[in-house]
Amino acid sequence: MLQLPRLYPILDAAHFPEAAAMFAVAEELTAAGITLLQYRNKQGTARQMLDQARELRSRLGAGVKLIMNDRADLCLAAGYDGLHIGQDDLSPESARSIIGGDLWLGVSTHNPEQLAEADKTSADYLAIGPVLATTSKVNPDPVVGLEGIRRARELTPKPLVAIGGITRANARSVIEAGADTVAVISDLLPDPRKSAEEFLKILR
Repeated sequence: MLQLPRLYPILDAAHFPEAAAMFAVAEELTAAGITLLQYRNKQGTARQMLDQARELRSRLGAGVKLIMNDRADLCLAAGYDGLHIGQDDLSPESARSIIGGDLWLGVSTHNPEQLAEADKTSADYLAIGPVLATTSKVNPDPVVGLEGIRRARELTPKPLVAIGGITRANARSVIEAGADTVAVISDLLPDPRKSAEEFLKILR
């Protein structure tokens, strides 16, 4: 079974007015010891996304696993290590048919029913959230809380990624509730290297 690192940073292009700032944050995170990173861009054109994705791949090298959000075609074109899809994207099996059997596939879920359904697919890991209130989505799903993580843990043996409102202050409690990994966006942006190092220390 897939072994994910405890910390799963997500680089959301919406948080960066310029791509150069996003690349700089990515390099700071990897300098702190990050080995897994997701690139997410909900607004860009396919060309912009591919250019940025390839730039991240070039800068970070083979030592960092890179996951593409939503786009199976760009995942392949950019030479990424995996794909992460949501409930409104391709089905897991359609995504798998495009990316093949060797790349990682993650699926976002927001309630026990979705998670149980995703557990039956070829997804390598499952995400559950939002765990807590989040500002990273315009119309977030209902908060699942720590109890939602405990319930999710009962429903799948697959690696479980918790996402939504996770900070250095609550990350340990999220892991203790049953998550294998925490996905973080906002709380890594102030002083990325220092923030990532503190997360990694908390999650050891």
